Amino acid sequence: MFHRRPRRFRRRQNGRSHQSHGNGNSQLRLRSGSFTNTHSRNNFRPTQSAEKLLEKYNNLAKEALSSGDKTSCENYLQHADHFIRIIEDKNRNKAQSKNEITSKPKKL
Repeated sequence: MFHRRPRRFRRRQNGRSHQSHGNGNSQLRLRSGSFTNTHSRNNFRPTQSAEKLLEKYNNLAKEALSSGDKTSCENYLQHADHFIRIIEDKNRNKAQSKNEITSKPKKL
């Protein structure tokens, strides 16, 4: 009798169930437009605001420095600097759009 060897490593599920691809299962397949609120297309986009992420990376940098890890501290400070630039750019765009709205002459 043939005995199947157990798998050494588990496979990743990726949120999909294992379904046979028979003739009648064409409606059960995931289509590209079938994403709901629970499944996002971009898993890399942060869900927090830039201000929260700036605070997070500054705190991580302080913790790394207090533990003596200068390399991690510098890495976290570079991340914080990135979010500082994002916040400044967002504020600059907001001020510019506000100035454009107030400087437009009203038509009567």
